[in-house]
Amino acid sequence: MSQPVASQALAPPPPRHVAIIMDGNGRWAKARGLPRNLGHRQGVDAVREVVRNCRKLGIEYLTLYAFSSENWKRPETEVAGLMELLRLYIRRELEELRRNGVRIRIIGDRAKLAPDIVALIDDAETKTRDNRALTLIIALSYGGQDEIVAACRRIAEQVAVGKLAPEQITADVLAAHLQTVGIPDPDLVIRTSGEQRLSNFLLWQTAYSELIFIDKLWPDFAAEDLAAAVGEFQRRERRYGGSGE
Repeated sequence: MSQPVASQALAPPPPRHVAIIMDGNGRWAKARGLPRNLGHRQGVDAVREVVRNCRKLGIEYLTLYAFSSENWKRPETEVAGLMELLRLYIRRELEELRRNGVRIRIIGDRAKLAPDIVALIDDAETKTRDNRALTLIIALSYGGQDEIVAACRRIAEQVAVGKLAPEQITADVLAAHLQTVGIPDPDLVIRTSGEQRLSNFLLWQTAYSELIFIDKLWPDFAAEDLAAAVGEFQRRERRYGGSGE
């Protein structure tokens, strides 16, 4: 009697948290002789698709680097166009995101944002706070160095009033004062456009993230690119400083 065929090993799980530096909108537009803001508009379509495909792949958290603290230095017309795109995205996509179980969280310096944008953000977070299919974190007016400095300042204030002793300060304590508290660190960071740097993005949280750099510009990023990055992640061995033996 023939023996049963041994079952194949299960595929490694997908990354729980994917973070993406969406780079290349301006170059995409320039290559086509278009204004930069049209490149940003095209990039919104890529955002819509990556959110949908993360849900299909079973990814629980997706962080998108939408606007850095340094991006305020860009021309006023470009910044205004980006802020208007943000307004449109929230208004047009919120109901679908809510219906599909997507929870929205915003990290970054809200003090620099227009009051109506802050109101839209608050409304989106409130309406989706109980969703569990996917948590979509949008880094907006965000800088990793600023986030760490602000966390250190809050910890120092606690030490100054005697609520915390210096010897009690640990990595866990600092992490608890970051804006990403309650969110697991990214397993996988993807950057489009071929650039190979983090650009002040989640500097604390990405200490042991797997990094993948893709030559495509962000508006051209498609489902197959996300799937390929996830596949590459699944083939890697994560050792967290150990030998792996």
